[in-house]
Order: sequence, then C-alpha cells, then structure tokens
Amino acid sequence: MLVSLPILFCIVVAVSLFSSLFLLYPKAPLNYVRIHIGVISLPPIVALFALIFHRDNSIWGPLQFHSLSWLLAVFVLTIGLIVQRFSVHYLLGDRSYRKYFSLLTLTTVAGSLAWFSNDLRFLLICWGTALLGLTFIIRLKKEWQAAKHAASLMGRLFTISWLLLLLAILWVAGSTGHWQLSQIMTQDSLLVLQSWEKNCIHLLLILSIVIPAGQWPFHRWLLDSAVAPTPVSAVMHAGIVNAGGIILTLFAPMFNGGDAAQIVLLILSGVSVLMGTGIMLVHVDYKRQLIGSTIAQMGFMLIQCALGAYLAAIIHAVLHGLYKSTLFLQAGSALGHDKPIKMSKEPASLVWTFSGVALGILAGIGYWLTSPEEAYQIVSAIILGWSVSFAWTQLVAFGYGRIGRISGLSLFLAGAIVYVFIHSGFHHLLHESIHGGTQPSVLAVILLLFILLAGSAIGLWLARKRSSKAFTILYLWLVALGEPDDHTVESLPKYPTQSMS
Repeated sequence: MLVSLPILFCIVVAVSLFSSLFLLYPKAPLNYVRIHIGVISLPPIVALFALIFHRDNSIWGPLQFHSLSWLLAVFVLTIGLIVQRFSVHYLLGDRSYRKYFSLLTLTTVAGSLAWFSNDLRFLLICWGTALLGLTFIIRLKKEWQAAKHAASLMGRLFTISWLLLLLAILWVAGSTGHWQLSQIMTQDSLLVLQSWEKNCIHLLLILSIVIPAGQWPFHRWLLDSAVAPTPVSAVMHAGIVNAGGIILTLFAPMFNGGDAAQIVLLILSGVSVLMGTGIMLVHVDYKRQLIGSTIAQMGFMLIQCALGAYLAAIIHAVLHGLYKSTLFLQAGSALGHDKPIKMSKEPASLVWTFSGVALGILAGIGYWLTSPEEAYQIVSAIILGWSVSFAWTQLVAFGYGRIGRISGLSLFLAGAIVYVFIHSGFHHLLHESIHGGTQPSVLAVILLLFILLAGSAIGLWLARKRSSKAFTILYLWLVALGEPDDHTVESLPKYPTQSMS
C-alpha cells in the first residue's frame, strides 16, 4: 500500500480538479460546494500519510516524491482546504461564488504540484498556472476598478517573474543538457556551468522570486491586493508569496557563496524587512498591517536563503504561512477589538530585566558555539539572543506580581520547548531532501547586519523624537508607501454630501 501512495495522491488530485470543473456546470446544485469541500480534503490527507510513511525518494515521470515535496503538499493543500471551508459562508451570495471555489482549487493544486516537479518544464507550467489562477481570482470583481487595476498590475509583474524563471531554466537546461532537476543538481552537471554562468542564473532566479514575494521595489502588487476578499489574501500564503524560499532551496547546490547575486538578495531583502516593518507599525488598516508584516517576513525568509540556511527558510515559510493565513481569516474579528489594553503599572525589577539580558546573551553565545554554519550563525545568534531577551522581558520582567511572573515564566518555558521540538522535528524530517548551501562572504554578512541594525537604530532614535521634522517625514513616507495608489482611490464609491443650512 505504501508504494501506491504517490499513485493514490495523483488520483485524488485529479478528482479534485474534476470536481472544481463540475462546479462551473450551471445545472450543478449550489449545495455541491459542500461535497466539493469533502473531495478536496482527500489530497492533503493522502499527502500526510505519505509524509509519515513514504520516506523513500522516488521519481514517477515528471514528479519526484520525497519528504520536502510531501510536506509542502500538506502545507499548501491544507491551507487551501481551510480557506475554501471558510468561504462556504463568507462568499455566499457573491455572483462569482462557484468561480471562487474552482479557481482556488486550481491555484492550490497547481501550487502543490509545482514542488513535486523533477522536470523543470513541468515546474514552469504548474508555477505559471498558480500565478495565473491567483490573478484571475483577484480579477473576478472586474466591475470594481480597484480590483481590476490590482489584477492588471499583478498580471504584468507575474508575467515578468515567470519569464525570468523561464530564462534561468532554459539557460540551465541548455548548459547541462538535462531538464530533470535530480540530474542537473549532481556534481558532474554543475561542473559544466562556469562561475559567471552560475552567477547570472542565480541573479535571474532572485529577480524571478522577489516579485511574487512582494519585496522592494516590487511590493506594490501585494499592497494593492488588500482589495481582494479575505480568503484570497489567506490563500496567497499557500506557497505563492512564500514560494521564493522553496525555489531557491530546490536550486541550492548551484549557488556559490559570496557571489554578487547573494549580495543583491541581501540588500533587497534587508530593505524590505525595514520597509515592511515600518508599514506595519504606522498603518491602522488591519489588512495593510498584515501585508506589511508579510513583506518583512518574506524578507527574513530570503535572507535565510542568502545565508545558506535553506532548512530554516522552509520552516519559516511553512510556519509563517499557517500563522499569517489564520490571521487573515480572523481579520473580521479585529473590528471588535477596540478596548484599550490594560498594562501593568508596576515597574519591572532591575534583577528580572538584567536576567533577561543575560539569558539572551547566553542563548546567543550558546547557539554561536554549537551551530555548524559559519555566516548564518552570526545573524541567528543575534536574532535568537534578542528574541529570548525580549520574550523574557515581556513575559516575566513585566509580569504583574508573583502570579504574573510565574505565568509568564511558564509561557516562556513552553515556547522554548515547542521551539526545540519543532526545529528538531523539521530537521529530522527534511535533512536528507534539502541540500546545504554555501556560506556567503563575511562582507555580505557585515552588509546585512549594517542594513538591519542601522535601520532599526535610526527608527528607534526617531521614535524617541516624535516632534522632530525627520520623524514626521519618515512617518508620512511610510503611510504614503502603504496607501492605495491613485487608481484605487479614484475607484472608491462617491457618497453625496449634504449642505448645512
């Protein structure tokens, strides 16, 4: 039975696609949507069984089945299932009700099959179909000018992204003489590529993935996508905006440490982290806050790839995708959260505060000494140390009384245990299917730290001088950066004004 799991998965995926087409049949009853939800629940269940029991690396035609592909299939298809189940009532009454479910199924199925691809031509077809499906979903409200403009911008940028990926794949296939990823990533095939060819291919791949990841300077499409219904914003995190880390992971053995393309990726991602965080902090629109956070988090994921930490990037993509899609589906409930949060007036004890700082330093040093990577461990040690110190300060040092500190300490320890289990579990599951990347140069790491630390320091300094002209300029720039453009504003409904007599 275990050997037949790939065949069973292909069958249930085909049935899901047929069911989505049947939804478009005018005589199909509207209640068939609920049956369709049951049908599309089969592929993620089969993929989960295969992830647990089918550990062999097998190739079936253009498809390659291994732990990474099964994990990504579970991730993408599960989010798609949850979003469609959520949409049964959320989108009820919409004139494009059936089309939403059909396109959501097509997009998620194509997105999941893309990561099974061993043949790069099949990868291009599936990835292009996923991008096209997402564009069509945004365009379903074409009578609304804002949605039409957003879909048009997405279509242009996604076309450029796909063509850049096509050019990179044609270059690789032409130089190595293979279309199969498993043959291209062998040492003999990679030796055929000269150093400048690898750098050029790497740069093409980077430019092709920063666009769907919503990174600067291609972030506008992601901000304009706020006009889409909430389920559409959620399904974007099912292997679409976070696909950059996956694509770079598939091509990891090809990359050279310290090349110009890695530095370009670090610069674009570092700027995007600062920009996305700023948009998240200054905007009051909840969906735009989430989109700003997505821009920043995708920047962190691509930084992990640039540093050669592909396993960390995959963990980041999966966990962030599940977390952020949940936040988008809960966006409507944020309207009721208008009560101010009561903060404790009890000052934090200096002993508890310094304990958090010391614990963060020890955690960072411990990770630095035990991590096998060279460049990535520097950045990780700083991030881990700061995170431990911040979590301790917020949960324990600022705890209200003894009970508050005990509760905070319990949450802190529980979070640490969960982190260790998740990290070790992913490492045990994926260590054979993810190739280790080469480390970047020390200059690239110093450049990254300068961008992140200098940008954060300037932001914190300006936050303490809110009456200054520089703070006002930065604040208004971030607000304008996250606001809809002129096409979106002009398309908003005009309401008649009443003159006062």
